[in-house]
Amino acid sequence: MRLLAFLLLVPLAAMAAEVAGVKLDDKTRIGSTELVLNGAGLRKRAFFQVYAMGVYVQQRSGNAATVVEQPGAKRVAIHMLRNVGADAFNEALADGIRANSSEAEAKMLEPRLKELGAIIGGVGEAKKGMAIYLDWTGAETQVVIQGKPVGKPIAGEDFYRALLRIWVGDRPVQDDLKKALLGG
Repeated sequence: MRLLAFLLLVPLAAMAAEVAGVKLDDKTRIGSTELVLNGAGLRKRAFFQVYAMGVYVQQRSGNAATVVEQPGAKRVAIHMLRNVGADAFNEALADGIRANSSEAEAKMLEPRLKELGAIIGGVGEAKKGMAIYLDWTGAETQVVIQGKPVGKPIAGEDFYRALLRIWVGDRPVQDDLKKALLGG
């Protein structure tokens, strides 16, 4: 009986997530490092669906601090469900970092946030259907759009951790999204 129950659960664990019609793979790679989907959810603004997203890590965890502090490669995968201008996208990222960082931390992160803003600004608009990955390679943050690295990598693990806290920090951009990203 236990074997049957186990066999019935195994296929469920291997299935990819689907959020608002966007399929997120259960696993992905950054370089030679395999990552697993920690959780996936939907970012809403008022009654609009803005993006579906997933967080990939090496070891799944339901604890936000563990996800943020976990060493090694990580990915935030954002799949746009509507068009969002670069200025609005950058402002949302900056607001999320400020909300989840001390004033001193936010000031220290500001130059790198401007670097990210320039990369996003160079794209012009996050268009419906676009896949945007914010990858921590283990050494730097790399923006990947539609599968291609864009812009210069951004140094500092503190910066990537600040990005993650936008969605899973103490003051996340959306509470139910945080819960979903933590596997809840």
